[in-house]
Amino acid sequence: MPYELYYWDGIQGRGEFVRLALEEAGADYIDVTRDKEGGGTDRMMKIMQSRSDPLVPFAPPFLVDGELLIPHVANILLYLGPKLGLSPADEAQRFVANGLQLTITDLVAEAHDTHHPIAGSLYYEDQKEEAKARAAEFIVYRIPMFLGYFERVLKQNPAGPDHPVGDGLTYVDLSLFQVVEGLRYAFPKAMRRTEREWPALIALHDAVARRPNISRYLESERRLPFSEAGIFRHYPELEAHLDP
Repeated sequence: MPYELYYWDGIQGRGEFVRLALEEAGADYIDVTRDKEGGGTDRMMKIMQSRSDPLVPFAPPFLVDGELLIPHVANILLYLGPKLGLSPADEAQRFVANGLQLTITDLVAEAHDTHHPIAGSLYYEDQKEEAKARAAEFIVYRIPMFLGYFERVLKQNPAGPDHPVGDGLTYVDLSLFQVVEGLRYAFPKAMRRTEREWPALIALHDAVARRPNISRYLESERRLPFSEAGIFRHYPELEAHLDP
């Protein structure tokens, strides 16, 4: 049976980290809320609102594989990695990969909070001034801290700087590609000013983009564009303090 991926329709969001792994592996999967037959969002909400199922997830994304339900991006990728050939063969290194993915989870949460620093229940327009302050701190301190860390991880890999873990592609490579893509969309001025500081990370991004399955996916209708409804959002005023 195909894997079933549940996530909000119409945006990349956190579900995109899982999609990239499934697409790279050529896995058979259904993006349930985008299913042309319809009713996918109702199915997703029914699962999350279940009063009897012990496997109720708090929020999407979650993956269904037969009778098993796996929530949370890092948890899903920890499960899928060995099945899709996107995880280190060594068990200890699989936990290293999971730790890196959890750090990416932290980065993504902070990127989200640049445009929703007070509450996710409020519109961006209701917290714009606070967002400007939060985004400035994220640009000056947090982007360099996170991307500098991943640059160091790549350069310190005993197998070489082409991958963050081991000597082959893992789901962490794919997720780092998505991080660079998302930050380029959300903060293009900041990224143009600083990308040269992370040559190994940018080289990894470019190598992932050239992979045949990923390249085809990026050019397909399945790859939705970034937008101001997702996690990575571009509001020019959040970079207004930067030089052109």
